[in-house]
Amino acid sequence: MPHSQEILDGLIIRYPALAGCRKSISDAFEMLSACLKDGKKLVLCGNGGSCADCDHMAGELLKGFCKSRPLQETEKEILRQMDSERGGMLADKLQKGLAVVNLCANTAAMTAVANDIDAELIFAQQLMGLGSEGDVLVCICPKGRAENIWNAIAAARLRKMKVLGLTAQDGGTIGALCDVLVAAPEKEVYRTQELHLPIYHTLCLMLEEAFFEQ
Repeated sequence: MPHSQEILDGLIIRYPALAGCRKSISDAFEMLSACLKDGKKLVLCGNGGSCADCDHMAGELLKGFCKSRPLQETEKEILRQMDSERGGMLADKLQKGLAVVNLCANTAAMTAVANDIDAELIFAQQLMGLGSEGDVLVCICPKGRAENIWNAIAAARLRKMKVLGLTAQDGGTIGALCDVLVAAPEKEVYRTQELHLPIYHTLCLMLEEAFFEQ
């Protein structure tokens, strides 16, 4: 696997339109990796297709993406000592993951908030319980104007979190609120989403390279 900057080089070769986003993507990687190195977590949110992107991104971080991420031998031995057969299976199959929470996946919490409080607070209210100082909120929001995303950023600030935004080219109303903004050079939502996928794939690859040996 190439090193992080080589991974970013590869993205720009495949998607020349993203050349202007190179620095912001690099800055996003630095912020996410610093968060994870400090033992903190990434918290994801988005609507519609971007909600699906949050599921996708979380899946790449919680298990091996392009590397197998095996456990350390000391960890494997602990499992084998618990039970030679079942523990041995876990030692062989379990992989290391990166700490990520997808707010879009908490259906019961979201519907409870929508029903009991306000539908625009489905992410913000979750952050009041799940967000901690030093965590990073990752907002995938093509238009950059979703009210529930703005509210989530406000709650993240209250919890002393940092914020990464993935938007279209103008950043919308949330752009100025983000510590790092990756603004894909498109205006149409679907075309912006087409660029968001390779952007967050690249971030996942860069994080995997930074945290896991082959």
